[in-house]
Parts: sequence; structure tokens; C-alpha cells
Amino acid sequence: MFDHLQHLESEARVLELSADQRHHLTREAVAYTERFYENCPRRPIYQYTDDMGAGILTSPISPGPIDIDEALHLLHRYVDSPGLNAAAPGDLAYIPAGGLYPAALGDYLSAVINLYTGIFAVAPGAVRLENMLLRWMGELVGYPADAAGNLTTGGSIANLTSVVTARDAHSLKPKDYARSVVYVSGERHHSIDKALRIAGFTEVVMREIGMDATYHMRPGVLAAQIDADQKAGLNPWLVVANAGATNTGAVDPLTEIGQVAHDRGLWFHVDGAYGAFFTLCEPGRERLRGIERSDSVIMDPHKSLFLPWGSGAVLIKDRRTMVASHHYSPSYLQDVEGGEELSPSDLSPELTRNFRGLRLWLPLKLFGTRPFAAALEEKMLLARYFRARLCEMAGFEVGPEPDLSVVLWRYVPARGDADAFNTQLVEAIKRDGRVFLSSTRIDGVFWIRLAALAYHTHKDTIDLAIDVICERVAAVLEAG
Repeated sequence: MFDHLQHLESEARVLELSADQRHHLTREAVAYTERFYENCPRRPIYQYTDDMGAGILTSPISPGPIDIDEALHLLHRYVDSPGLNAAAPGDLAYIPAGGLYPAALGDYLSAVINLYTGIFAVAPGAVRLENMLLRWMGELVGYPADAAGNLTTGGSIANLTSVVTARDAHSLKPKDYARSVVYVSGERHHSIDKALRIAGFTEVVMREIGMDATYHMRPGVLAAQIDADQKAGLNPWLVVANAGATNTGAVDPLTEIGQVAHDRGLWFHVDGAYGAFFTLCEPGRERLRGIERSDSVIMDPHKSLFLPWGSGAVLIKDRRTMVASHHYSPSYLQDVEGGEELSPSDLSPELTRNFRGLRLWLPLKLFGTRPFAAALEEKMLLARYFRARLCEMAGFEVGPEPDLSVVLWRYVPARGDADAFNTQLVEAIKRDGRVFLSSTRIDGVFWIRLAALAYHTHKDTIDLAIDVICERVAAVLEAG
């Protein structure tokens, strides 16, 4: 047995790297990231390769090792190269993410230190840091100092956490679901529907409230529908409003909707995954007026604070409701119960979680908040600039003035089907490779979207996008 133990120890100690080995791996990894940054502006924003990443499957996980050079070669050829170059300024599709470099350093430090942040007593400093970030977010949206929150992997888990908390705060039981009513916009994010389904609300009554011509929910229609449902013996329960719809960028009239929900005793949830952090700048703060009336709000730092993917947050105004929904006390954790701060595991479905707050704290501390506020106001102006430029050119149709930084537009040719033309146009822009735009359908009409949000997207990027659009329009027209 002892010989076998010695053999196993010898094999296992490969995992315990020496200082020289750590330095070598770090040098190679950092050199790789530097090459990535240097080449990023010259790479196509969307890159087609022969196998679109399938080659990674030719190097399966095996008992034996490979060296760092070979691993990085596989990463470059089969993982980084095909598909969307989301780190480039020309990513103007969907809702772009950021990828701030100090956030990557925060992830590196977090992974090396490897603090367990589910429970306050285990990592009190880390939990204090994360709760401080959440209180700061609460201040941005006008929540009281004793509100609660949690850092999540993104808006989907944040919306699920909000739905579960709202369910329990209203004491809904399965027998109540079929007569409970949720009020949403036609421009809601699909994660709301998904959260309701996962939370068990497959039988809930879903009311899609009418919107005006600029894709904003109509508060008067909402109020009339709630009143009608109450008179019909139903149980109006939840109102969900947009603070930056993914499709259109629209911000619903939050003050008026909040008043309707408050007067009738409904839970008011705001999906601010994309838009809530625009409260950092004065124009955004004005546009988001009324967000403070919500009972819960979600906001994604990986969108409008430019962090890497996997950075979300949920805030609940009344912390007691959040704790009541998510707190459990298993006997094996009796030694670490309680503490001066709420534990993240008491405020979300997660127990095991990494120290994800460091990726947000480090950029905020190294830069301060002013550059973030300036960048967000810049993106709002860039969207208006893009729309104004298209308005000056013949053949282009544009959507409403952007609330934040998303613009709807399309080209209407003199002959032929406009939807078919724009389908070809968006594909031609993607094939061109200098910028990347996405499309959507609203009321059956095909639109192309420009979303200005990447931190390194500036006026020169928008000018380039306009040049590419004009060139590709001409090419598609010429092709007939």
C-alpha cells in the first residue's frame, strides 16, 4: 500500500507547480493575450474558417499532457478564430459585451486566491466587497441602503431570482397559479418567459400590454387591464417593464407604470440588464426616471459596464423578501451561520460560487466611475448620430429616436421585397467583416439593428459602419 501511495503522490504532485513553472506559464499566457490585443483591430469582426472550430475535437482530453505552446495554438486556431470577434470595436450587434482588461486581472486574482464567497464567515472581506458593490448599484437606481442583492452570471438568473422572490412575497401557491396574472411588454426579453416557466408558472395568465409607436408599454392600457382582471376574479400579481429592451432599446415609462403597480398592490419588476447602468450619466438618469419605484431590478455589468460575459446582478428593494425566498440552514453549515453581512447563498439559488465581484471592483477602483459615465453618454450620442446620418440618405428607413443606444433601420429599395433585400444586406455586411450588425423582426417587418455599447466603439467606428452599409447596399442593388 505504501509503495502505491508513493506512486500516486508522485503522479499527483505534477499539479503543484514550482515558481519557475508558474512564471513560464504566465509569460506564455500573457504573451498570447498581447498578440490577441495587437491583432484584434485587423481581424474580421466575423470570421469564417474551413471547419468553424471542429478541429478542437481532434485533440481530445487524454491521460498525457501537452505543453503550453501546443495548447495555445489549439486555442488560437480552433477557438478564438472562428465566429464573432466580440472584443473588436466593430461589434455592433445584439447587446455587445466589454472585456475590460482589468476585469480579466480580477478574474485571474480571484481564481488564484480561490475564495469561497457563498458564506460570509468563510470569506468576510470578499462578501463585504461584493455587498458594497451591490449597495453602490442600489444607490444608482435609487434603492434604500438596506436593499439586498446578488451578483449573478447574467440577466437570466437575475430575472429568475426576481420572479421567485416576487412569487413568495405574494404568498403564491401552485393552486393560485392558474388565476395569477403577469403583465409584460411585447418587447420583453425571453428570459422573463423562461424564468416564469422554470419557477413553475406554466399556467399563469400572461397579458401582453399594448405599446405605442415607439415600443413603449402604455400605462393607461396596463391600468385598465389590471382593473378588468380584478373584476373578473383573477389575481393580478406581477408587472415587468423594460429599462432598455434588447430588440429596440426602448425604456418603458417607469414612473407611470410603477404608480399603476403600486396603487394596485402588484410587484413591479424592471429588466434593466442592458439599460440600468445608464443611470451613471445625466441623460441616462433622466431617461430612466422612475426605476426607483420598482420592487426588483436586474442590471448586467457585462453589458453597460463593459465587463466580460458572466457578470449580472439582481437587486430587491425589501431584503426580507429575498432572504425569505432563498435562505436555508443545513446542519453541516452550523459553524458558519450568521454574520454582520448577508451571505450570497442566502440571497440566490447558488451555494457554491466564485469570487465574481473582483472582476467588477478592480476596474471601478482603477478607473473610477467618471470614464464609465462618459462612455455611456458617448454611446447614447453615437446612436443618435448614426440615426441622423441615415436620415440624410435616400432609401433608408429608421425606427424611433433611440432611448439609449440601439437604432432600428433598414433600406427600402425602389423595387422588390424590402425584407428580402435587408436579409441579403445584413449577410453581406457580415461577410464584409469590418463591422457586425444583427437583425430582428417587429410586427412582421425585418429590421437591422445597430447597438453602440462596446467601450472602444467611437465615432470612427460608426463612420466605418455607415461606409460599409452604403457599399453593401450598392453591391446588393447591383447584384439585383
